[in-house]
Amino acid sequence: NIIRHLCACTVSGVSSGVAAGPRLNNNQLYKLRYTTEVLLDRARGSREGSTGYRISSDVAVHLVWRGPSSKDDQLIQLAVQRPEKKNVLHGATTESILGKNKLAALTKPFLVHLKNGKTKAFYSYWAEPATIKNLKRGLVSLLQFQLYSGKVVENDVSGRCTVQYQATQGQVTRTKLLETCKASEAGFTTHSKVLGVSKKSSSVTVFRLEDGFIKTAEAEETHTLAVNARRSAATKVTSRQTLVLVGKDAGPPERAGKDVTGVVTSIDDKLAAVGIAAEKVKSKCKGCPSLLEHWQAVQKQLEPASLSKATAPRSFLALIQSIRKASKDEILKVLKSASKTALPQAVDAVTSSQTPASLDAMLEFLNFTDAKGLVLQERFLYACGFASHPNERMLQALLDINKGKIGSRDIKESVVIIMGALVHKLCLKGSCSLPAVMQAKKLILEGPESTKDEAEVQMYLLALKNCLLPEAIPILTKFAESEVGSYSIIALTALQRYDVGLMTSEVKQTVNRVYHQNLRIYEKNVRAAAADVILSSNPSYMEVKNLLLSIGNLPHEMNKYMLSKIQDILRFEMPASKVIQQAMKDMISHNYNRFAKVGSSSAFSGFMARSADLTSTYSLDILYSGSGIMRSSNMNIYGSSNGAMLHGLQVAIEAQGLESLIAATPDAGEEDLESFAGMSALLFDVQLRPVTFFKGYSDLMSKMFSMTGDPINVVKGLILLTDHSEVIQLQSGLKVSSEFQGGLAIDISGGMEISLWYRESKTSVNNRYSLVVAGNVTVDMDFLRAGVEVSFETEASLDFITTVQFSEYPFLVCMQMDKATFPFREFLSKYESTSSGKIVTSRRSRKQLVPGSEFPLHQENSNMCNKVFDSSCGKTGLYFSN
Repeated sequence: NIIRHLCACTVSGVSSGVAAGPRLNNNQLYKLRYTTEVLLDRARGSREGSTGYRISSDVAVHLVWRGPSSKDDQLIQLAVQRPEKKNVLHGATTESILGKNKLAALTKPFLVHLKNGKTKAFYSYWAEPATIKNLKRGLVSLLQFQLYSGKVVENDVSGRCTVQYQATQGQVTRTKLLETCKASEAGFTTHSKVLGVSKKSSSVTVFRLEDGFIKTAEAEETHTLAVNARRSAATKVTSRQTLVLVGKDAGPPERAGKDVTGVVTSIDDKLAAVGIAAEKVKSKCKGCPSLLEHWQAVQKQLEPASLSKATAPRSFLALIQSIRKASKDEILKVLKSASKTALPQAVDAVTSSQTPASLDAMLEFLNFTDAKGLVLQERFLYACGFASHPNERMLQALLDINKGKIGSRDIKESVVIIMGALVHKLCLKGSCSLPAVMQAKKLILEGPESTKDEAEVQMYLLALKNCLLPEAIPILTKFAESEVGSYSIIALTALQRYDVGLMTSEVKQTVNRVYHQNLRIYEKNVRAAAADVILSSNPSYMEVKNLLLSIGNLPHEMNKYMLSKIQDILRFEMPASKVIQQAMKDMISHNYNRFAKVGSSSAFSGFMARSADLTSTYSLDILYSGSGIMRSSNMNIYGSSNGAMLHGLQVAIEAQGLESLIAATPDAGEEDLESFAGMSALLFDVQLRPVTFFKGYSDLMSKMFSMTGDPINVVKGLILLTDHSEVIQLQSGLKVSSEFQGGLAIDISGGMEISLWYRESKTSVNNRYSLVVAGNVTVDMDFLRAGVEVSFETEASLDFITTVQFSEYPFLVCMQMDKATFPFREFLSKYESTSSGKIVTSRRSRKQLVPGSEFPLHQENSNMCNKVFDSSCGKTGLYFSN
């Protein structure tokens, strides 16, 4: 720990009789010793100790004027004495650190008007540096208190705060309720609690009194900031102030005057009431590179080949910080100079910065009328969808794009779908009534009924799935019973995302009608989606009993799917498990005839990771047609922390109308389905535009011979996951800047292969990602700077492969979910610097290798995989793929 002793100063004070607060005697000079320090470290401390600095001062205080009608109406002068010329800070003098101007400003006397123990005005000089005025305000905060217990609202350097006083004989304890403080500098944080940052703060000052005035004052304020998903990635700020009475001397006489303003003017007409709340301090970066220079330095780390390494998201986060300080023209220079391969990553960073300048630069740079710019346009839209703290202006930009000419149909769809995600995030912030939000809501809510075009209806339904508006539930309920299977699937999966409390009896009746086919025949995957909604929406005893009774009367593979679903809920102890157990006591519902169904469809859930901070679960649901071809495959990953849930990933693959390829008979109700295969992804609670592998028999045949076999990319890019920024105003007058960011480089791809020769199909979902989360806490006094950074990073991959052999019945199905061995690294950095450029830095790191594994599925799957691999040995054949 490096402690900074900057200067020496003095303070004084007096008391007599019963007073509302501290009271000074006439003609007396009080000498006090004032010390303030701020220390930064990780939350649980570190071997090297904290970093930070201390300021020690002698301050002289005397009464200037007392109001004629009240002894508790006092104008007080405080003066920091000029320190001795002695060496501090490893050979540097106080003057060399502060500079002549700041040192002179610090030693200039200043005034405070106290009335009934509360600060009414703080008088200093406008021209003084904000840092110096804030330090003086911090000193004044130790003169403000009351001598009776109670809760009051006070103004001080921290802003306007609620304060609790506890007064006893000779002592007053002041507890500031920091969560109530209203400060001028607003920050922002991630909307998702799972990805967010938590803060715990406290501020307690104990005044010991002698004859009604300060004998000692000791204040301690702490702020701990932690990443919710990994609370060991946390920083702690400790700020202490002490004020000790060391002596009294004869002081100057009290001034005459009718009011405070006249007395202040008579002392110095340049003194002004500058406000007690802290001023903003603009930190200057000497020798920092320009944005273009920064981009040129990190561009190589943001090329596609480097995205699997942690250097990519780390460079991405640093670049965002630079972009947030840049002008539109500076940002445009970066976009125009970027290589073709690095440009998509530059678009990710610029859009994720979420400043007016970055949005203006993107809107000027992108040409939405050009169909060839699809990749960059979609990267911009996805970054908008993943925005950590979007504002109305971003949504208005998408509304304007939607009204204009758009060259690509895919981009048109993405614009509207992402609009839904922005509406949801803005409504979560309480901004649902903003004009742009109202306009977007109207567009999305009216959209499904405004067109007959199937792709457009799906687009609006996906937007509704993103926005999660309560008023959209009747629309989704109606489309759940649609004759078009894709509409029903989207509507049902959207309903499943709503809070259970919004699932009215009308919604439940509709979903049950779909599952039980009361009005019409539905495709298997539609009925499976309806079953998921029923089982996840606090089902009644009768709903569960009817589901159990249906098993045995369903299409062959759906029988097995439903049986597997019920067993998974029981095994994993999901919310519906209790009512299912109750319904299974009835032997009509629960008997061998129903619960001995065979087939290859399955549903399985398991834990990916479990810790005190975060629980991550996965689920794999797969439904086959009676002919053995996969009908739908659904992989989900959820994260939960402190009662909050995040849908981290969903990759759904749909296939239909492929029976003709193997001369098989379609299941009932699916005889006329068009050949189709596609993939849909939901990432961090945001539904993305689905990807089509092929549609129609002719498209299937053409792709059968033209495709290379490489997976189709679903989403690729850099995402700003965690984004927390705030300025913490300490009671001492110092400011703490807190920045927590998490960046993810992700590449999700998927594919489907079918071998006509060996009657075998294979679907794959490949996830590659690298993650960096960094928390940086800094105290910058302009002439001194100290900070600490905690961070962690990892690089990982997750593959989900399903192999089906349908050469004979029952066909063999093998599901594999593999996690490769991956590194996990943690870092702790501390730094201190002076305005002259002197820097002291310490770094520590801890690295470990987490072994890979194959996530467990049911034993039946393991047995199947052994058979599949045995029969596949030595095979070669004609495959076609997406």
